[in-house]
Amino acid sequence: QAQLVESGGGLVQPGGSLTLSCAASGFTLDYYAIGWFRQAPGKEREGVSCISSSDGSTYYSDSVKGRFTFSRDNAENTVYLHMSSLKIEDTAVYYCAARRRSLYSTNHHDYPYWGQGTQVTVSS
Repeated sequence: QAQLVESGGGLVQPGGSLTLSCAASGFTLDYYAIGWFRQAPGKEREGVSCISSSDGSTYYSDSVKGRFTFSRDNAENTVYLHMSSLKIEDTAVYYCAARRRSLYSTNHHDYPYWGQGTQVTVSS
């Protein structure tokens, strides 16, 4: 059974850092494009960062570019989202998602596999 499990969320002060992990089981991430999405209360789910399986090309939304870094460790079957210089507006539930395609999509509707989400709260 294909499953994604996120971890690493928590409470952090503005300007701080967190690293989210997304571990896959039941399938191999090598052949999947992966997306990190987030959803704040009352807002739509938005694509934060994505990575292709073919060439490792990445996407970052304008709101996180230069602050977040997406990496993948195929040997561990895990992907990571390294977040730094966190802002209050980064507060949201963060989800990782996978699709059996070589190229990523920034549309969350294109991803059939989802983790349960992990809460990130940026507050002083």
